[in-house]
Amino acid sequence: MSGHSHWATIRRKKGAADAKRGQLFTRLAREIVIAAREGGGDPDSNMRLSLAVEKARAANMPKDNIERAIKRGTGESKEGNSYEEAMYEGYAPHGIALMISVVTDNRNRSVAEIRHVLNRAGGSMAEAGAVAWQFKHISYFGFEPGSLDQDKIFEAAVDAGADDVVFEENWVEIIGPVEAFKDINEALKALKVAPEDAELRMKPVTETELSDSDTVQVLRMIETLEDLDDVQNVYSNLAISESALAQLEAA
Repeated sequence: MSGHSHWATIRRKKGAADAKRGQLFTRLAREIVIAAREGGGDPDSNMRLSLAVEKARAANMPKDNIERAIKRGTGESKEGNSYEEAMYEGYAPHGIALMISVVTDNRNRSVAEIRHVLNRAGGSMAEAGAVAWQFKHISYFGFEPGSLDQDKIFEAAVDAGADDVVFEENWVEIIGPVEAFKDINEALKALKVAPEDAELRMKPVTETELSDSDTVQVLRMIETLEDLDDVQNVYSNLAISESALAQLEAA
């Protein structure tokens, strides 16, 4: 398993722990609200909402919570705060580029909290556009293949528009253009695959390698950012090695 896949596994385990505290449910609910507000409350015709609902179900989020979040997004319910999306750019220590995805009801609070974490770690906020050019939007799917034949997975993914299919030890990653997300998702459903990760994300054009100790420092800062209530995702151009993750887990 590559460093990035291993890192994703660590984050999924952390997500399970967050669910016990309710933090994950809060983030999932916000995503559902935004998705329903933008594309309507029917998951069958709103791919983003369908994905958000699938993630919520996979995290064992109660059905009532999901339905309330959809109604808040469509305006049927005025319960709760009004959320908006934002993307902030910044630098971690050692010049690592960051894109920080936020869903918030208070931008000033979000910016202040993000800036505090970055400054404390030796990073900084960046002007809009200073970092974004180093990333591109992609469709991403990650899952355990089980007994599925690699050739079948590869053919189905490529036929659906995928640019790359990576097979690692007990893990498959499929990457494609944003516009191919729905077709790749449907192709995986036809194979009876329920991806553990299925999302539109930002991928660095090139990655930056650091020493193991510096990599661990940046990963810890990213974890601190992700612990902020308003932060949904943090994307970086950091190359993650297995040896650095071993240090992180051992700490």
